[in-house]
Amino acid sequence: MISAVMGNEMAVRGGALGHFGDARRAAIGNTLVERVVETGSLVIRKLGGTRAREIAIHRFLSAPSVTCGEMVETLAHCTAVACKGRRIVAVQDTTEINFAGREERRRGLGPAGDGVSAGFFLHPVIAIDSETEAVLGLIDAKIWTRSDGFDPTPARERALEDKESVRWLEGASHAADRLTDAASVVVVADREGDIYAGFARRPASIEMIVRAAQDRVLDDGRRLFAAPEAWPELVRSEVRVAPSRTGIAARVATVALRAGTVTICRPRHGGDVGGPAHLTLTMVEAREVDWNGEGTPLLWRLLTTIETIDADGAAEIVRLYRLRWRIEEVFRSLKSDGLRLEETQMQDAGRLFKLALIGLAAATRTVQLVDARDGSDRPATDVIDPGLLPAADAIAPTLEGKTPRQKNPHPPRSLAWLAWIIARLGGWNCYYKPPGPKTMRAGWATFASMATGFIIAAQSNP
Repeated sequence: MISAVMGNEMAVRGGALGHFGDARRAAIGNTLVERVVETGSLVIRKLGGTRAREIAIHRFLSAPSVTCGEMVETLAHCTAVACKGRRIVAVQDTTEINFAGREERRRGLGPAGDGVSAGFFLHPVIAIDSETEAVLGLIDAKIWTRSDGFDPTPARERALEDKESVRWLEGASHAADRLTDAASVVVVADREGDIYAGFARRPASIEMIVRAAQDRVLDDGRRLFAAPEAWPELVRSEVRVAPSRTGIAARVATVALRAGTVTICRPRHGGDVGGPAHLTLTMVEAREVDWNGEGTPLLWRLLTTIETIDADGAAEIVRLYRLRWRIEEVFRSLKSDGLRLEETQMQDAGRLFKLALIGLAAATRTVQLVDARDGSDRPATDVIDPGLLPAADAIAPTLEGKTPRQKNPHPPRSLAWLAWIIARLGGWNCYYKPPGPKTMRAGWATFASMATGFIIAAQSNP
């Protein structure tokens, strides 16, 4: 029996990975995500706890029926349900998993970004609620490793479909296909996503905001980056700049906003050969003023399909683009500041890819719980199965104290209400600084155990 190997299962909507042709494999997948959240680790020995459970995890990751494709489809479906009726920002970006110094006996991996170390690449698309700025879940993910072979064909002569950069077009396409019930979808990308074909092939149901990387030629012969010099300053506003890495504090930059319409020309090389010769887009420039000389002054040149050139519209474009920092949070939770995927001892590429997706689901869950700590009108069932709500109902009163500060202030069965419960179980005392990812992970471990006991007791005493 699966329960004898992996323990009593707890179905969590945000962690459901797929059916994989067998209910037992589906249960192990669910439990595996739970264990990653509980332990804050992707080390199989920690996840299993016993030799029998370790073997069960290895068998799960090795099973041909357990595919990355089904995991992505299942996670995306759960996210699509949460996105229904909401204004969504779909952020996509790429992160590298580099095993420098840990390459021994790795199988099936190619060179990482440095061209030497073994590694692979992960390109997820994350859904964010435009109004609350909360992470809602995974929309898509692509995982690949590079070949050691040398391709003599110049990059500019290769078809777009044969390049890694096609991932940006695929991410936008999947966002359009999977979020059909959302009120609106804006796909956001950083400079790597500045691809002419990305705009030319944009699905009609989505809008795009991309930070410009190419100083493109305009139809009047001017250059893109010089265009804002002729536009009036619309307004000055404050932009919160997220820290670039751990140990660097966030700051607030005052920026001058300019906006206008630009018509860019199709590149002579490496462009979309069958696409239009010109594209008309809106450009918003956010340039930092009164820079204090520390770090790098903020300068965002944003190309968008949204037609707006007034002050409010420009400020909104900047706000939506700023939300891309949420995917950086997920990456940090997956890598060095959280689950430390790059330190896993898993050797085979196929298993590594599956483990990476499991880690991505767990990292997203942790970010969601931290998001909800200050309030959220989303239901708790965005993260847990409805069958676990009675357990949460029973646990909640036992965590409250006598003072108003020690009472759960959130609507019952809301996600914020659940996050408060989990934070308390993780050791938060309702005072001092808000609970962070470590507290949430610890609380989730306790909640999982208590909810399992509640369910067993309820089944024993019908």
